[in-house]
Amino acid sequence: MADENQELRKAGLKVTLPRVKILQMLESADDHHMSAEDVYKALMEAGDDVGLATVYRVLTQFESAGLVVRHNFDGGHSVFEIARGEHHDHMVCLETGRVIEFHNEEIEELQKKIAADHGYDLEDHSLVLYVKPRES
Repeated sequence: MADENQELRKAGLKVTLPRVKILQMLESADDHHMSAEDVYKALMEAGDDVGLATVYRVLTQFESAGLVVRHNFDGGHSVFEIARGEHHDHMVCLETGRVIEFHNEEIEELQKKIAADHGYDLEDHSLVLYVKPRES
């Protein structure tokens, strides 16, 4: 809990029990990409009494403070992941909604080259591949 308290203070946020619980949930989750509803359900299952409105508010505060990154993948709902500072791209399974992180240096270099070929320097990007399992 001390690490979470320090992270919250460093981000300029007051240490409150809901904030600590939500940050712990995001950091310990098997699935690194959780919706507000996922966080709320996990907290309820753990016996933590945190309301859904509080979860939404805290996640928005975390995003503003740079603790989490919000992704809006197709399907209309936002998912959040801890901001680790390292770039990666995503694949989203169209059948299950599962989000897979990946990094590929060839893709990164190709994107820089494409931007340069058009007279630009690449500052940032977001790459999302929408995939389906292969049929056997």
